[in-house]
Amino acid sequence: MTSVLAVSGSLRDESYTRTALEYVLDSAREAGAETRLLDLREYDLPVYDPDVDDQGDGEAVKRLVREADAVALGSPVYHGSYSGALKNLHDYCGFEEFEDTTVGLLATAGGGSYGSTLDHLRITVRGVHGWVLPHQVGIRGASSEFAADPEAIDGRAFVDEKLEDRTRKLGRMLVEYAHIEPDVSSPRTAAADE
Repeated sequence: MTSVLAVSGSLRDESYTRTALEYVLDSAREAGAETRLLDLREYDLPVYDPDVDDQGDGEAVKRLVREADAVALGSPVYHGSYSGALKNLHDYCGFEEFEDTTVGLLATAGGGSYGSTLDHLRITVRGVHGWVLPHQVGIRGASSEFAADPEAIDGRAFVDEKLEDRTRKLGRMLVEYAHIEPDVSSPRTAAADE
């Protein structure tokens, strides 16, 4: 069975990032995947120090990422980039965890700008040879995009149905492309080699 791991880069108790990732995971489960949320609040991850072996829960977290067929990375927008908590996890995880792994990206903004956060995540995942889905999710003004609903996932419902559909699509795509082996050649480059 395909396994999908979502990593929440938010440490807030009432995190919109975590709620959105729960929707991603729900959609992935509906598509037949086994899912898990890696909530960084639940792990002891000291600031990464390459000179110190076996820091905190570093090995356990790396194993979770390494064993997943696909990974969703979610972060709030902090100063135009992603959170320090997610950056610290990314410092622990390198090629062994991400190479040839399908990765989906999600960012939640308090205001209106999330583009650079998604760009930074894409660049750093590509730096460790992860395969980043073209489909990504950005949520502007996140606090106004969810309404309290005890029947909804994580007790919050999306206000905008199109935004919920886009978020759920990320979960489906993580399952659909979890085992892809991208062919980076094209007919044009093949012709040039002849």
